Amino acid sequence: MPSNPNRIAIVDDDDALRDALAWLFSTRDHEVQSFASADAFLKDYSPDRFGCILLDVRMPGMSGLELFQKLKEYTYLPPVIFLTGHGDVPMAVGALKDGATDFVEKPFNDNDIVDLVEKSLVADQEHRSQWQAKNAVEIRLESLTPREREVMTLILTGRLNKQIADDLSISMKTVEVHRARILEKMHVKTAMELAALLRDAGVET
Repeated sequence: MPSNPNRIAIVDDDDALRDALAWLFSTRDHEVQSFASADAFLKDYSPDRFGCILLDVRMPGMSGLELFQKLKEYTYLPPVIFLTGHGDVPMAVGALKDGATDFVEKPFNDNDIVDLVEKSLVADQEHRSQWQAKNAVEIRLESLTPREREVMTLILTGRLNKQIADDLSISMKTVEVHRARILEKMHVKTAMELAALLRDAGVET
């Protein structure tokens, strides 16, 4: 299944409900993929395939709540909206506290659920962009050697090359080489750009 962060996933063991929701969203020009079980959904799942997940609380086998916990193990969690019966509302509220986006009680209003999903798709685009930016910076950081990480930390505190050389008992020339490699690997030209990159990505060093 190709990636599409605007696609909506429907995970529910009720065939009629899945079909009704799939039709509803298709009439609003949304791409939808439905699954009759948590296992079927997880079979080829990755976070980049869906921008919003509609998830039934109660299903045979793995429940919606159990599936939600598995989804949280991935590096990115798209918005998850629980579909609940009246008796499942307390569980859905608990899921909200645990990171779910919202829940919709059955039977639901068509316009309300479409509005909620569309808002979630917009929010996902923003959060996904932030996550991708942070992930890209973290990958660059992983390319640094332990010594380069040490030098970078000192650079970010404002230490000069001579001070860093004294701190680490290495030569000025070695510090200059490390500094140049750090800036090259992090795709920046100055220490100020490096600090701004890490700050904007929300990355802790």
